[in-house]
Amino acid sequence: MLQRITDLFPLWAILFSGAAWWWPDAFTPLRPAIVPLLGVIMFGMGITLAPSDFAAVTRRPAVLGLGAALQFGAMPLAGLAVARILGLDPELTAGLVLVGSCPGGTASNVICYLARADVALSITLTAVSTVVAVFATPLLTDLYIGRAIEVDVGGMILSIFRIVLLPVALGVAVHAWLGERLAPVERVFPLISVAAICVIIAIVLALSHSRLGALGAAVVLAVALHNALGLATGYLVPRLLRLPEAVCRTLAIEVGMQNSGLGVALAVQYFSAAAALPGALFSIWHNLSGSLVAHWWSRRRPVPY
Repeated sequence: MLQRITDLFPLWAILFSGAAWWWPDAFTPLRPAIVPLLGVIMFGMGITLAPSDFAAVTRRPAVLGLGAALQFGAMPLAGLAVARILGLDPELTAGLVLVGSCPGGTASNVICYLARADVALSITLTAVSTVVAVFATPLLTDLYIGRAIEVDVGGMILSIFRIVLLPVALGVAVHAWLGERLAPVERVFPLISVAAICVIIAIVLALSHSRLGALGAAVVLAVALHNALGLATGYLVPRLLRLPEAVCRTLAIEVGMQNSGLGVALAVQYFSAAAALPGALFSIWHNLSGSLVAHWWSRRRPVPY
């Protein structure tokens, strides 16, 4: 039952978005809760990871290096390109680039499982990109939008360390300490994470309510294009390198599905509510597109070259 409720995340996100649209005053006072909620999500990710997941880097360095390069190389640049093509203002451009500069999202592991991809590789890539993001996300954001809008690189590094790395590390430590005794909590935490991200989405949409009507279509198109470029790049590059189909699927999902909750939290803290709008919409969209891709691939068994 819990898994079925969790799997309906896109539906809950849409319902919470509708509630934020009709009753924005109910969610705008919750703005200070965005960072703590993200910390809960990151802790939930941490308790699903074991120290051995990080040690796996030494066993597959080439594939993990390619995944990280695509994650932090293609997505920020794709975000900037889409924003420029669609003529988005500096705040929305900053939000789209920021989402592109974030690590892989935790939902990617579930999508990889459904898509018959390499789940172990997905988990390792998510863990590695989360650690790398402490420095990569602020530096890449500054590189691409630093001339158009001020980026507090030092403050962003500290924020990511505090709201991402520490909760994840705590979760890994709890996992290592409790082991199998943690199983009941692990079953519940995905639902808690879904609830947390839905509330974050609702808060951001409520904060952006006055601008959403005018910007909605353009931002949705930008997010959809950005996500599509990530999925396509993540799949085609390893395919051209003749890597196994399961690896191609994994990299597509890892590159295309971002930790948009982190993008939202950083955008609200360092830019504006409008800058957080791409991240909030990305949270809904990449789960819808990821679910569709997973459904397509689930019917096709990966065949190695």
